[in-house]
Amino acid sequence: MDYKQLISKEIKNHVDLDLDQIQNLISNPPNRQMGDFAFGCFKLGDANKSAKILKEKIEISMPKYLEKLEVKGPYLNFYLTYSNVAKDILPTILKEKQNYLSQKQNKKTIVIDFSSPNIAKPFGIGHLRSTVIGNSLYRIYTKLGYKVIGVNHLGDWGTQFGKLIVAYKLWGKKQELEKDPIKYLLKLYVRFHKDAETNEKLIEDAREEFKKLEDGDKQSLQLWKEFKDLSIKEFERIYQILDVKFDSLHGEAFYNDKMQPVIDELKQNKSVPTKMSQGAFIVDLEEFKMPPILLVKSNKATTYHTRDLAAVNYRLKEYKPNKILYVVGQEQKLHFRQLFKTLELSGQEKDKFEHLDFGLFRFPEGKMSTRKGNVIFLEEVLDKAIKLALDIINEKNPDLKNKQEIAKQVGVGAIIFADLSNDRTRNINFDWNRMLSFEGETAPYIQYTHARCSSILRKLELKENQINTKVDFKALSTSQEHDLIWQIYNFKKAIVRAAKDNKPHHLAQYLISLAQTFNDFYHHCHVNIDDQKTKEARILLVESTRQIIENGLYLLGIKAPKEM
Repeated sequence: MDYKQLISKEIKNHVDLDLDQIQNLISNPPNRQMGDFAFGCFKLGDANKSAKILKEKIEISMPKYLEKLEVKGPYLNFYLTYSNVAKDILPTILKEKQNYLSQKQNKKTIVIDFSSPNIAKPFGIGHLRSTVIGNSLYRIYTKLGYKVIGVNHLGDWGTQFGKLIVAYKLWGKKQELEKDPIKYLLKLYVRFHKDAETNEKLIEDAREEFKKLEDGDKQSLQLWKEFKDLSIKEFERIYQILDVKFDSLHGEAFYNDKMQPVIDELKQNKSVPTKMSQGAFIVDLEEFKMPPILLVKSNKATTYHTRDLAAVNYRLKEYKPNKILYVVGQEQKLHFRQLFKTLELSGQEKDKFEHLDFGLFRFPEGKMSTRKGNVIFLEEVLDKAIKLALDIINEKNPDLKNKQEIAKQVGVGAIIFADLSNDRTRNINFDWNRMLSFEGETAPYIQYTHARCSSILRKLELKENQINTKVDFKALSTSQEHDLIWQIYNFKKAIVRAAKDNKPHHLAQYLISLAQTFNDFYHHCHVNIDDQKTKEARILLVESTRQIIENGLYLLGIKAPKEM
């Protein structure tokens, strides 16, 4: 039930405004003591007087979902009847469980390009943000009824492979490669850049080597394929730990045979300012105060932009998306401005493409660089988080069953939530103690709240199918119960807002508020009491809270253990 919409329609019966105008004038007061919704009467003439007149008109035949109305200056404040709200949503949650609020397919398709690590390089902590933000948005949009295509646009092509092939031919040992492929390839990559500082010929050799790769040289392709296969095997292990899946693993190399048609189309399109410049083929964006896009280098090699344009072309034809979202760091802002401007000039809809940029994970060591070798491996971070979580569990609940699995859920969840609880556009300071705390705004705190809900039901020896949904909802009469019902009701609002802004932190912050509200309820309202009506109503309220926490954590890509 959308109470804002119901209130809007009720107001519409008494004022000469359209529904959109009314909806825009309805807000949530700063605290619920002032009501659940407030309508500003500013467009009705004398606002203070109009609020009083409107109150009198609505009270003549007050809808059942409203408990009372109050005038606060120019605002008419609406107080919901909480027994009605509870009756409306709690049985539905219990019936639909994980599918609560899941929308029917809305015939819209969204492509989300996320994660996209570079082949032959370690899966560093720097790739975590794109991976978990993209994964969460994938789940949120699916929940809202969209057909979602998750694309892992692997960095498996480019001059870096020329560098790596040169390095491997000069210094590589097959035995070392097979022992620990990613770390060994990183070692070679770092050595290449160190030696290139004093030997400029290495850079030229790398360019030539990549050109050979593009031209289909057998030996170069064989090495490249070996590096790629070993890398994907390593990446899959990380994705399994994070519980992340993709619909497509088409990397840059997939578009090799799809670039020439794109280049030809741009040449023929008079709306796109292409030209030759010093032997290279470019899109001149000077008019739009941007550097040119380099499509074909003077040595005939292609670039990121060429492959990105070919990728867009392929996705538009293959998936027919309404939107393509790129979850890529802030440092690529210019790249996407250039790409989107070129697409717009070529005739594509401007709003079809969006760059969802994000800030950096900051460590005490400073910014990471693959070239210099100071990379923090994501797997090492996850392993450490799991170990620290296990230490905490051993201290708090040493007899817990399945400790290792729960430690994994808590540790991995803590890392993901430390990312997603922040606005994606901000930098994040990595802090082990804060992110693994069982108190405060953390995943372990929310997971522990979920486990607490489960524990209440376990102690009552109740299974989910034994919970009564036909309870006396008027028995939920305390302010703590009303606060919790209100929080549960706002779950939909949090999901919709996260999708609208493409920012999962709205949902993460909602879950923190829900957990805090539940814990306030837990300390004030006992469940196992003699009053059977209140007991049954509170049991339903607890199970509904547990289900919403589980559903919300799932949308963030985090597990909800029932014991901790």
